[in-house]
Amino acid sequence: MADPKSAPKQPKAKHKRGQGVATVYDTIKREILELRMAPGSPVDETKLTERFGMSRTPIREALVRLVGDGLVVTLPNRSTIVAPIDFFELPQFFDALTLMYRVTTRLAATHRSQDEIARIRELRDGYAAAVAEKDVSRMIEVNRDFHAEIARAGKNHYYTELFERLLDEGRRLLRFYYSSFNDELPEIYLDEHDRMVAAIEARDVTAADEIAHAHADQIVRQIQSYISADRRENASMSL
Repeated sequence: MADPKSAPKQPKAKHKRGQGVATVYDTIKREILELRMAPGSPVDETKLTERFGMSRTPIREALVRLVGDGLVVTLPNRSTIVAPIDFFELPQFFDALTLMYRVTTRLAATHRSQDEIARIRELRDGYAAAVAEKDVSRMIEVNRDFHAEIARAGKNHYYTELFERLLDEGRRLLRFYYSSFNDELPEIYLDEHDRMVAAIEARDVTAADEIAHAHADQIVRQIQSYISADRRENASMSL
């Protein structure tokens, strides 16, 4: 029988740094997209190291990725905050977003391949699954990928790059959109994705444009309505 003392020692399990970075990144990203971390709020590295039980290195790597996503901003004094939302620029943002919805969907109807249609359908189905599960963070991300894939199918990389940037900047605004429905998206708006895919597959440029235009319009109206809604609780209270 082998001497237990001579048996090789098993190495202690180590938490891989890459996994740690991914955990921090995914968690903070979800909290920012769901507005649980408010726009403009500080991101404290020390508190994050305590929260996740990690050194500063994976925390900083995760924050670098979030800066690249446009969700976190490093200020000149080297402090870090959640990226603010500039409400004064929203009219211009919505104008550009609507135009890109229309242009990219029109081009996709003209230039799409069968492989691209298959990827667009897969993302459409993934979005529907996220809606059914009321997974808002997933809804936001898959919706972004769905429309980005449509843009890529249009085969104009200038439009694709601009639209992806607009979609990335608008992810937190979609949180307002879903909140306006109490996170239960009406079936009629899911149908818009189905109709959009059908028009692209049929190469019906006119229908693709009309559906994309209507889709963008209802999203913008819903967000604007939610942002401007009067939620005061004490305005009419007797003093």
